[in-house]
Amino acid sequence: MRLSRYFLPVLKEAPAEAEIISHKLMLRAGMIQQLSAGIYNWLPLGFAVLQKVEQIVRQEMNAAGAIEIMMPTVQPADLWRESGRYEAYGKEMLRIKDRHERDMLYGPTNEENVTDIFRRHVKSYRQLPLNLYHIQWKFRDEIRPRFGVMRGREFLMKDGYSFDVDHAAARRAYDNMFVAYLRTFKRMGLTAIPMQAETGPIGGNMSHEFQILAQTGESAVYYDAAFEQIDFSAPDLDPERLKALYAAADDKHDPAACPISGDRLRSGRGIEVGHIFHFGTKYSQAMGATVMAADGSEVAVEMGSYGIGVSRLVGALIEAFHDEKGIVWPESVAPFKVGLVNLRPDDAATTALAEDLYARLHALGVEVLMDDRDERAGVKFATMELIGLPWQVVVGPRGAAEDKVELKSRATGEKHDISAVMLVERFAL
Repeated sequence: MRLSRYFLPVLKEAPAEAEIISHKLMLRAGMIQQLSAGIYNWLPLGFAVLQKVEQIVRQEMNAAGAIEIMMPTVQPADLWRESGRYEAYGKEMLRIKDRHERDMLYGPTNEENVTDIFRRHVKSYRQLPLNLYHIQWKFRDEIRPRFGVMRGREFLMKDGYSFDVDHAAARRAYDNMFVAYLRTFKRMGLTAIPMQAETGPIGGNMSHEFQILAQTGESAVYYDAAFEQIDFSAPDLDPERLKALYAAADDKHDPAACPISGDRLRSGRGIEVGHIFHFGTKYSQAMGATVMAADGSEVAVEMGSYGIGVSRLVGALIEAFHDEKGIVWPESVAPFKVGLVNLRPDDAATTALAEDLYARLHALGVEVLMDDRDERAGVKFATMELIGLPWQVVVGPRGAAEDKVELKSRATGEKHDISAVMLVERFAL
């Protein structure tokens, strides 16, 4: 993509209403634009990151055996009346009426809808286990939306739902998602600490939230140092061992009762990015979601739900990865892998080399954003630092004369002069 043709409305200063670093940088980097309180337009750069995060979540859910569907954003209120949640949910639910005066709502979550799908089609234990998920926009009418996409009213969420014939099978489904979540966040370069949590309006008797560590996190977290030694990509992760390790947010941490010694206790700031629940038959009994068991009896299925804040993760990633100059994207979620800077578009040799590299990298499948604008070098460098692409390739007249470019790592700041041939070979690996 050529920056001269791209839509990247960067700002020199963040608007006054932006309080936290991710909100400031997303506005400055032209990633989002506020439409209303807690509701944002996702502009090209922000949307590209959102899609990268979404795809990692999708791949890990599929690898864990979950099956993707798509449910509507608008739901009939009658489903929620069946479960008893329509009146109980509170003012966060956006309640609306259609032209026939039927009560509808903009879904804040989908337990009722997915239970209705299940009860219409699944009748036997032989069709279990089943885990259905989708990635869809949600709306919760927060009384005070703030912090940009970190606490908005409209947000993109992955919500998944498991169905099992008994408690033991449901526990296995829960543990499967527990491990899948840790792997999902690790692929984005994030360390996630799972900790026991309240079930809230979802309901249930077992719940964990996943806090990623960031210096600017919203709450203090305390955890066992053993978490830092775990390879979350290992195929044999033991969920019971991980759940047994100490982890608590500040509201539940009691220094006097902490079961681990001071040399093992770590502390930091955390941002919640995922939440999983087991709620047994809370919805299946209320809504008649039953199957025939192996012994011929009819049983209400055991259910769990599993949420990841996809749009919230974009903000959380920036909170975890930034410096004084701007965003520092991990490669797995970066909107482009390489920022190619043509320092002198008016110089024939410089432009020829930049265009050649752009074409060759593009042919290799490398996502490149080339700054071909007629701007000062300082403006171009500032833009690249702000948007945080993992690699910067700088082409100037002096280097072009020797067929060389400067390669810079955004994360470390290290710079190397390298031949154009070696550069292409490096990204071909």
